[in-house]
Amino acid sequence: MKLTVYDTQAQEVDSIEADDLVFGLPPHAAALRQALLAQLANRRAGSANTKTRGEVTGSTRKMWRQKGTGHARQGAKRAPHWRGGGVAFGPKPRSYKQALPKMVRRLAIRSALSTKVGDGELKVVRGLDLDAPKTKAVVELLGRFEMERSALVVTGAPERNLLLGARNLPGTKTLPADYLNVADLLSYRGVLMTVEAVRRAEALWGGERAKKRLAPIPEVAVEAAPAPARRTRRG
Repeated sequence: MKLTVYDTQAQEVDSIEADDLVFGLPPHAAALRQALLAQLANRRAGSANTKTRGEVTGSTRKMWRQKGTGHARQGAKRAPHWRGGGVAFGPKPRSYKQALPKMVRRLAIRSALSTKVGDGELKVVRGLDLDAPKTKAVVELLGRFEMERSALVVTGAPERNLLLGARNLPGTKTLPADYLNVADLLSYRGVLMTVEAVRRAEALWGGERAKKRLAPIPEVAVEAAPAPARRTRRG
């Protein structure tokens, strides 16, 4: 497929051939959802911690004698139903990490890029080099592409001036193509990619990598099983 190339003034200057397996793939909704949930789950720290009745500070002395007081039977003050006592079934440090197959993750990234292209929210720009880290220059650039509110700027290699110029803008993020992920692609409305970023994305997720399978499709047809013999009733 062909992608239109713009200059920094948002004027069409050229068009490039892009890999259909990366930018023209029918979106796979199941892979997108699974990859997004896995990435969000892996961000969770899982450091919440509560103390049980055996971990809180306090005496283990019985509150009052078992019988003869008119009160209900009670044990130590560290029991969960006492104020300052331990927590029953509270959260403990745990890992929320979800394992995701490499092929599913690559399919999800290709689906997200193809979705952006299909919706007209991905623009390819040429000559995205800033002489100095100026936020005003980044604001003007995004304004020409109508991406002031939400934009993801993807470059082929890390661009320090672009990163420093855009880090104070709300709703704007810059990253190299090697760190492209599903959560960022779905979180930002507009995606601005350089020509180098497009080629890098094709090298990472296109070509032969997009055609590989975990196992070959079997070619041997399964023969139909013979029908079971009919049982006759003996009388």
